[in-house]
Amino acid sequence: TGAGGSIGSEISRQIIKLNPKKLLILESNEFSLYKINEELRNINQNLKIISLLVNVQNSSKMDDVFKTFKVDTVYHTAAYKHVPLVEENICESVKNNVFGTFIVAQLALKYNISNFVLVSTDKAVRPTNIMGATKGLAEICVQSLFDNQHNHNQSKFAIVRFGNVLESSGSVIPKFKKQIKEGGPVTLTHPDVTRYFMTITEASQLVIQAGAMAEQCEVFILDMGESVKIKDLIYKMIKLSGLS
Repeated sequence: TGAGGSIGSEISRQIIKLNPKKLLILESNEFSLYKINEELRNINQNLKIISLLVNVQNSSKMDDVFKTFKVDTVYHTAAYKHVPLVEENICESVKNNVFGTFIVAQLALKYNISNFVLVSTDKAVRPTNIMGATKGLAEICVQSLFDNQHNHNQSKFAIVRFGNVLESSGSVIPKFKKQIKEGGPVTLTHPDVTRYFMTITEASQLVIQAGAMAEQCEVFILDMGESVKIKDLIYKMIKLSGLS
């Protein structure tokens, strides 16, 4: 799900290297779906790729997808994750991040699929913003559904949390680059802000690995290395651009 997003599209690229029988890419944004569909078909022309323009909040449509395609594994990456935008669109974000996740996890159990992986965020821990709170709630939904079912079910669930992903859509790096190119100012919300970063490829490989390691409904927390002070990052980027 969310196959056209930064993480979803990279997971799709990683998966087709592993030669699955069939890959279902679900996305609610038509242009994102078109882009990833074209790219995947160019990488592997023999693979059966099914592109579905569907919103995870549509439970009857999602039920049809699970029923029709006999799904084995789900990587659930569909979410609204842009912190300030989510802050301004709370209802839509809850519908997508919480209820959307609830629907997909429920269907994963209903159809007894082998693996379900929820891509979460370190912002779900003691959240200080709405985005983090919706992801925290999504995690609780997944764990509760699993706990209710786990005696009657063979499905393995996993939740994977990681920090900021470099160059992902809405990431600060492209924004800072643009601001520097335009001659400033570069915006920093607070001088003491620190963040953990990793690359899209690293994050996606670890999501797949976590899915393979799941036994119950574990929460996997990726080792993000050292945290980076955003202020230092900005200064470095300005310096590397040959400016002061």
